[in-house]
Amino acid sequence: MSTNEKHGDWAPMRVRRIRAGELLGLLGAALVIVSLLLPWYGGSTLGTLNAWDTFGAGLALLIAAACAALAMVASALSGRSTALPVSVAVWSVVVGLIGLIAAIVRVLERPDHATSLRSGAWLALAGAAAIPLGAWLTLRDEHAPLYRPVDPPARPGP
Repeated sequence: MSTNEKHGDWAPMRVRRIRAGELLGLLGAALVIVSLLLPWYGGSTLGTLNAWDTFGAGLALLIAAACAALAMVASALSGRSTALPVSVAVWSVVVGLIGLIAAIVRVLERPDHATSLRSGAWLALAGAAAIPLGAWLTLRDEHAPLYRPVDPPARPGP
């Protein structure tokens, strides 16, 4: 019994379909998410600030980049054709680059009275760099589709 007969029209998720670029994007998304819980800035008068204490457009762009990377991995796991994973990877490059710029700005432009950068800011920067790089590597990596191409019907004889 073939996989398609056993499961109907849907195919089960296959972890083997994940490529190195998608794994790098997943790692980047995980780093961004973990960085949201860690301190980003420190100062002698204010203690530490995390990403939520200094919420702004930059943080929203970082979260959007992490969501794009997660969507790239999910589309690779569940996609029957290559069209959806490729289009999601293209958007992940764009959104990931915007998130990387936002992370660079947040590292370079500290809040008032913040004298030092903490681990959360550096993790977010590393994760934001990994997301567009992973999406770009995904676009460069071609692999065989899950299903064989359909053979055309035989032509009738004379």
